[in-house]
Amino acid sequence: MVNILICDDDRDIVSALKIYLYSAEYNLYEAYTGAQALECVRNNDIHLVLMDIMMPVMDGIAATQKLREICNVPIILLTAKSEDADKVLGLNTGADDYITKPFNPVEVQARVRSHLRRYTALGGLPPSPDRLCVGGIELDDACKSVSVDGEAVSLTPIEYSILLLMMQNPGRVFSSAQIYRAVWKEETFSSQSAVAVHIRHLREKIEIDPSNPRYLKVVWGQGYKMEKETYV
Repeated sequence: MVNILICDDDRDIVSALKIYLYSAEYNLYEAYTGAQALECVRNNDIHLVLMDIMMPVMDGIAATQKLREICNVPIILLTAKSEDADKVLGLNTGADDYITKPFNPVEVQARVRSHLRRYTALGGLPPSPDRLCVGGIELDDACKSVSVDGEAVSLTPIEYSILLLMMQNPGRVFSSAQIYRAVWKEETFSSQSAVAVHIRHLREKIEIDPSNPRYLKVVWGQGYKMEKETYV
């Protein structure tokens, strides 16, 4: 379970961010001052912090500086458009990123996922055995959910099973027969066209340009593979 702290003195903003980030894989904590945020991080295993700059008792800049003395978790500042100087100061103090109000929910989700991927890749957060990431594709097998660049994608059971197989084995080439036996659970390979059709439909849902795929590629004369991607 990933623990995320949301800190803002505006309770409506905290509530909105909790709605944006609602997920079975996230455990959300709340704080309303920088001092409360610091206490929460000291007392809990927090993996990412979303924090407003302008707050009473201890502002986000001072809290970021204090947090950097005790942990290296990703810190995303919540800023107003007029706070450009504070954005620079926050980044220089140790923040990793900022999001400008008013928020775009998709941007919030995408930035949080991106920083958690980076934190996981650097060894700060143990990867979940149910959660697979290749480039911008995220698959959560516990929730049976798939997203591409932060946007949910709806797959059929067959498409999901093909994607799961390929993401569990990035870089490995699977023949149509191997995919068919693994997904359809039948020993007798009887339909190469069925595999090709489902691969085509899957590409249409996960690729920006299905005719020039970034992820699910054909290896001519051999089969298909999920291209290895770095965490970005």
